[in-house]
Amino acid sequence: MRPYTRPGQDDLSQPEAFARIRLLRSPNIGPVTFRRLIARFGTAEAALDALPDMGRRSGKTYQAVPAELIAEEVSQVRRAGARYLFHDQGDYPPLLRQLDSAPPILTWRGDITLARQACVAMVGARNASAAAIKLARELAGDLAARGFTVVSGLARGIDGAAHEGALSQESQATIGVIASGIDIAYPPQHADLQERIAQEGLLLAEQPPGTEPRGSHFPSRNRIIAGLSVGTLVVEAAPKSGSLITARLAGEAGREVMAIPGSPLDARSQGCNQLIREGAVLVQSADDIAELLSGFDGAPRSSFREVGSEFDWDGLDYSELDDADSASVTALLSNAPIAVDELIRQSGQPPAAVQMALLELEIAGRLLRHAGGRVSLTH
Repeated sequence: MRPYTRPGQDDLSQPEAFARIRLLRSPNIGPVTFRRLIARFGTAEAALDALPDMGRRSGKTYQAVPAELIAEEVSQVRRAGARYLFHDQGDYPPLLRQLDSAPPILTWRGDITLARQACVAMVGARNASAAAIKLARELAGDLAARGFTVVSGLARGIDGAAHEGALSQESQATIGVIASGIDIAYPPQHADLQERIAQEGLLLAEQPPGTEPRGSHFPSRNRIIAGLSVGTLVVEAAPKSGSLITARLAGEAGREVMAIPGSPLDARSQGCNQLIREGAVLVQSADDIAELLSGFDGAPRSSFREVGSEFDWDGLDYSELDDADSASVTALLSNAPIAVDELIRQSGQPPAAVQMALLELEIAGRLLRHAGGRVSLTH
């Protein structure tokens, strides 16, 4: 089995695929930086060669992750029966690709074609009520029967019920997005459900194999759940739950945000009621959801969150780098986030020069990226 791609998938040379994995696993390289480096240098191999000089220009010694560690990772992926999926391959989910923060590399097991169908995310409380769990299971089953793929995060409560409901249908159309490596079952009590999804649906992971889930991994997982989907439904959630983070990410991506209303006397319903008050669409049945999502044309009816504006980096003229003044860009940055387009205006530098200055700072560990195309210094 080819560890990087499946037979018939867009072929990527093995050296370049290996270099991409190594680039993404190297220090201070996140999804945005990864794609900017590929756009600037053409290949991951060329980007890896350029990293030491870029780090030096920002006053840091830089070393990419050792190739031996990547070779071991590839072996782990193979042993898990999984494969890699790269952001520019045909099987990569088209809606997820639209996110500026889309994972450049995913590992997967199961039926990858499910990610290219119309997806709806279902999320909610881990300590959900019995009534909400029953409703989530029924809604997911009805949606799967109508041709939707149900996406969730394999957590206890609403997530697990959503997966089980979709699996009960002939299509078995469900995607589980996990916060661990593809070979780690979490939570442990969902190990059988996770394996069933890998066998009958689709299991996706962003983290390298062998990675145990940490708190910081769950918001990253949530952006994938929201990014895969035309819309996100919150079934039951407390006001400060992770489900509301998923809903917010869906709104920022320009997708539908939906919520099931509940009693104001139940704290587990307050998050949903809050979403509806802030602009999410109130839904109560699979008919409501299907009607809302079937005709989705990129203009959501929900007004839960304005879509963030991000600078369009496509088609930059890198010949302008000859006149770059990275110091003037760095001098404008502080601990307070600033929009990149504002940085370009104030610096008077060409966009390509600003991009390179930001890349050099990030590779040196001195730059943080924030939602809405904003950046700041780390200290």
